[in-house]
Amino acid sequence: MVVGVELGVAKSIERYRGGAAIDCFEKYKKGVVVLGTITVAATHISYRTLFRTILILAFFLPFIFILTALFTLEGVDKCSSFDCLGRRLGPRLLGRVDDSGRLVRELHKTLNQLNRDAIPEGLKLPDSFSQLVSEMNNNQYDAKTFALMLRAMVEKFEREIRESKFSELMNKHFAASSIPRGIHCLSLRLTNEYSSNAHARRQLPTPELLPVVSNKSYHHFILSTDNILAASVVVTSAIESSLQPDKIVFHIITDKKTYAGMHAWFALNHVSPAIVEVKGVHQFDWLTRENVPLLDDVENHKHIKNFYHGSHIAEANLSVTTTRKFAFMLQARSPKYISLLNHLRIYLPELFPDLDKVIFLDDDVVIQKDLSPLWEIDLHGKVNGAVETCRGEGEWVMSKRFKNYFNFSHPIIAKQLDPEECAWGYGMNIFDLRAWRKTNITETYHYWFKENLMSNLTMWKLGTLPPSLIAFKGHIHPIDSSWHMLGLGYQRKTKVEDVKMAAVIHYNGQLKPWLPIGFDHLRPFWTKYVNYSNDFVRNCHILEL
Repeated sequence: MVVGVELGVAKSIERYRGGAAIDCFEKYKKGVVVLGTITVAATHISYRTLFRTILILAFFLPFIFILTALFTLEGVDKCSSFDCLGRRLGPRLLGRVDDSGRLVRELHKTLNQLNRDAIPEGLKLPDSFSQLVSEMNNNQYDAKTFALMLRAMVEKFEREIRESKFSELMNKHFAASSIPRGIHCLSLRLTNEYSSNAHARRQLPTPELLPVVSNKSYHHFILSTDNILAASVVVTSAIESSLQPDKIVFHIITDKKTYAGMHAWFALNHVSPAIVEVKGVHQFDWLTRENVPLLDDVENHKHIKNFYHGSHIAEANLSVTTTRKFAFMLQARSPKYISLLNHLRIYLPELFPDLDKVIFLDDDVVIQKDLSPLWEIDLHGKVNGAVETCRGEGEWVMSKRFKNYFNFSHPIIAKQLDPEECAWGYGMNIFDLRAWRKTNITETYHYWFKENLMSNLTMWKLGTLPPSLIAFKGHIHPIDSSWHMLGLGYQRKTKVEDVKMAAVIHYNGQLKPWLPIGFDHLRPFWTKYVNYSNDFVRNCHILEL
């Protein structure tokens, strides 16, 4: 029997103690059977219990940690004793309560209440989110305080972002309205050259070519500008793209201060076989205050001076004005809109009485294809061949209707015009001057220009196009949109592939290609026609951007 007990104890010890079974068995053989049995039993119970305890703790501790963190973030009903924590944890551990819905409802309630309440004045806000979290931990913010601080910070950052956007628009407006140093230098140096160099004063065109200026069989382009570099690009691009450059005659009109420099440039830089005529507004006998009543209006009208030269920000409520509306307002205040050079296009029949058909070009265009076919287009008795800007794929460029230019809350505008009528683009227009002389287009332009002045510019804000839209109403012949691509001066998403396909590309907008703020991917279409090897260009440091 003793031998049986010995064998049973030995097997038990070997199962639970491994290599230590032999030692215990030796002790048992020496007469400590009872002690050995008790030791084995104690060892057996301790290891099993410890193992199970570790398993249970490993399973429940993560849940306890998560729930404890949740209560801490709630910030309410703080527990100061283990008993309190147990009462709160108990039901959750048993799966009896789900607080997620309640927490969401409480969060919505807190946010709605804070949205109605005003933020206290003088509230000191953290400078960053990490600082907010740090202060929350140090000061033990409750949910309401945390939400209040977060709301105040968000509103502060929103205000700063809006202010930076408005500042960016203002800076862009000033950059677009100013004359770059290089272009100003070019004008000054050429003016000086005109006074000191007889070649710079030679007659344009030469006497033997003077009859061509009024020859109706030639292709006559009219350009009105005070930007010498831009004028050179328009003329150069037209000649290089033409299949009949010997048929081209350019009539360049400029102001008195730019005339000498403009004349000097084209006198010193031959464009043969094309012909260029340069005239200043002071050289047109017809341009008198009696024939052009808007001269007095533009120069002396008090409201025009305040509108174009006053404080742009003072008249705008930035707290309610969107950045898009503010950008449009700044664009409408461009100084070019009160320049006589910008209004001269309405007097073309009188300024060129010997011509019947001309193409009028803005100075921010580039000609990429031969324009000879434009003279073959039959306008069917209409006066103005233009690209309509309400049909096409461009979301911003080709979606312009009368409602985009006029204030239809004005009773006269609402009564006289249709907001859905299609607009058209200035900048590349075929004008039938013979048909124009049979109309009252110029008189209608004068009438509506005066009406807008009398209404303190409440009918429209944006330059010469709105009164022209009214004056040419019923006299427009639409031409294919491929002849004139607009928007390169404000539409960033203009595709290079589409630009390459257009006959004339137009950088209308603030971001002109000769300005640093112009679009980099669209500028090369303009700079390719700038002669950077010219001495005047190099000396004025007009470098390729």
